[in-house]
Amino acid sequence: MTHDPYVADDARYDSMQYRRSGRSGLRLPAISLGLWHNFGGLHALDTQREILLAAFDMGIAHYDLANNYGPPPGSAEENFGGFLARDLMPYRDEIIISTKAGYYMHPGPYGEWGSRKYLLSSLDASLRRMGLDYVDVFYHHRPDPDTPIEESMMALDQAVRSGKALYAGVSNYGPEATREAAAILEDLGTPMLIHQFKYSMYERTPEEGLLDALDDAGVGSIVFSPLAQGMLSDKYLSGVPEGSRVTHSQFLSEKQLTETYLERTRALNEIALGRGQTLAQLALQWVLRRGRVTSALVGASSVAQLEANVAALSFPDLTDQEIEAIDAHAVHGTYLG
Repeated sequence: MTHDPYVADDARYDSMQYRRSGRSGLRLPAISLGLWHNFGGLHALDTQREILLAAFDMGIAHYDLANNYGPPPGSAEENFGGFLARDLMPYRDEIIISTKAGYYMHPGPYGEWGSRKYLLSSLDASLRRMGLDYVDVFYHHRPDPDTPIEESMMALDQAVRSGKALYAGVSNYGPEATREAAAILEDLGTPMLIHQFKYSMYERTPEEGLLDALDDAGVGSIVFSPLAQGMLSDKYLSGVPEGSRVTHSQFLSEKQLTETYLERTRALNEIALGRGQTLAQLALQWVLRRGRVTSALVGASSVAQLEANVAALSFPDLTDQEIEAIDAHAVHGTYLG
């Protein structure tokens, strides 16, 4: 299907909040668009295009990918590369494009984890799929228990020095590994820009040392699953909607919808309603509270869903009293059942 040439909205930067990533000069939108779900080979290309372009028009100038995003693996980067070539390339200098390597991508000893061989060959493959000379941020997607952390960080340093990435980041590293990785990169002369990790009202592990490690190292943070894959919404409070993610996702199960989950989620929903917003909007504001998180990654299956998420930024900041009320119900592990 053909489309009229895309022209970005002149007001795209007027309402979005931008936050500096650690001690770097890079600022990211408070809400970033993740292409983990809904942008692979199984989803309608027209809908993908609508969401991507609407995001840019809202000031979401950061698109987050990984080599294995799809399904099938690689298809999200391929699709994004097509939209970039047809619509967004005139705005390339305004866009932050992130990708990662670390999870399984292909068979053999160099198809996952953290060797220099895998990380750098994966980056080259990602650039080919997206039709790019460089990405803005290249992450090691998860720590490798068998490869020395020095080797993985040297690969990130080489990616930056080669001009194939502008910044280096890590994802899913614990506090001590984060401190070690940041120190190695600092010594190499390629400071760590950002850490991507899971964080939500129901996933509070980062508060046990990781956020402090990032503050100490001057590293930015971007969180994934801030809505606990939809469990921090009102979606499941009155039953399981047909076709919802919990009915088909490998990461969610109806067994997680316990009475404890429902009790806590209903209480949080009441707090949100008292503020005139949805629970999902409250959950996004919560992870962004007090400025400790640079950006929150959201997925979207429609423009309306993305607009609703971005609208979270229009509400007043959470007060200390509201945060205290939320903490009574925002219990780690609730989403696990």
